[in-house]
Amino acid sequence: MSSYSALHSKSVLSFPFFSFRNISCPEDSDNGRKVFAGRAPASAILDLPTNENVREYLVDAEGKKRNRRSDVHRVIADTILNYPDKFCVLNSGVVIVARGCESDDSKKILKLVNPSIINGAQTQGVLRDTLAELQTAGAPSPNIHITFELIVTDDEALIAETSIARNYQNDVKAVSIAGRLGQLDELEAALQTKLPGAKLRKSETQLSDEYISSENLLQVITALIPESLWVKPSDGGSPNKVFTYSQRAKCLKDFQETYKKAKDSRDPQHAQHKKLYQFYLDIAGDAYQLHSKWKSHQGFAGTGLRSIEREGRTVVDVPDGIVFPILASLSAFAVQAPSGWTIKPPREFKDDELIRAAKAAYVEMAEHNPQTMGKTRACYSSLYQITSIYRRLLT
Repeated sequence: MSSYSALHSKSVLSFPFFSFRNISCPEDSDNGRKVFAGRAPASAILDLPTNENVREYLVDAEGKKRNRRSDVHRVIADTILNYPDKFCVLNSGVVIVARGCESDDSKKILKLVNPSIINGAQTQGVLRDTLAELQTAGAPSPNIHITFELIVTDDEALIAETSIARNYQNDVKAVSIAGRLGQLDELEAALQTKLPGAKLRKSETQLSDEYISSENLLQVITALIPESLWVKPSDGGSPNKVFTYSQRAKCLKDFQETYKKAKDSRDPQHAQHKKLYQFYLDIAGDAYQLHSKWKSHQGFAGTGLRSIEREGRTVVDVPDGIVFPILASLSAFAVQAPSGWTIKPPREFKDDELIRAAKAAYVEMAEHNPQTMGKTRACYSSLYQITSIYRRLLT
């Protein structure tokens, strides 16, 4: 194992164990990693970080926004309280990653360098809560042990990949995976050029209002992608942006595919996706501001559309079903300037024209239902025809 003295400048945590065995195989040794397994007092995992995990403890993530235990949480707690002698075999335990490790067998202590739980955060959270509740009630804590697997490696890519793989069976949301792989980092940095301090939600457990929804931003950006960067439909018509309103997962998946191909110079579609990826980055700030603008556009004040939320005469919220066809139509005004892509309508163009067209589509095609409007291709086409006319007049 790595020498502790050589690693003293890094964060080192003491981890008591009951049993500890090296289970590394030749593939581990050939790739410079070691894998161990053992049992430890359940209390040993309570203070381990979870920063490398795809998801945190879902009950207390972001200031207890989710304060309701799931069925899985209740089963874990029930085992701790009523069947403590079976906990070590009924619970699958935790997977820990560390950049280095030293074992003191006489004291049964591991020195873990920069450790993190990468699978088992829910078990850790329920253990912490349940044991704290027992202590508050003045009841004795059960003497229980937990199974652990320890992976010792400094391969950061492998750590991320392992975290995702070990959590896959728990239905980790794609945004957590994208965040863990760093696929949203450049998008967040690009957003901050127009919105200093803005933070993208990169995990399903980042629930507070200080985070901007990555999925929602990608929906908006996808709606704004111009024809020159878009894969056109087989019928030769205008780009079909209907899915941008209702299919968050597809917008995120498309972005992830573009990210991967843009970063891989060997991919046959590298050049095309590199251009598209740059559009995502360049337009991020404009996209967020355009969505915010149209969500509360005061031009809707006199339209009489019942689905619009108002406070007095002030428009507070325009449904996304109305907003997304408008945003998709604005893709006609996407231009690539020396400073990057932007949405630049001509001076002759007025928002009122789009609002009138949106009202007509809402009434005549969507039958006063914003959800129908957001899912109806004809509504998108009717608005796009208007903006494309202005675009042609300028070229």
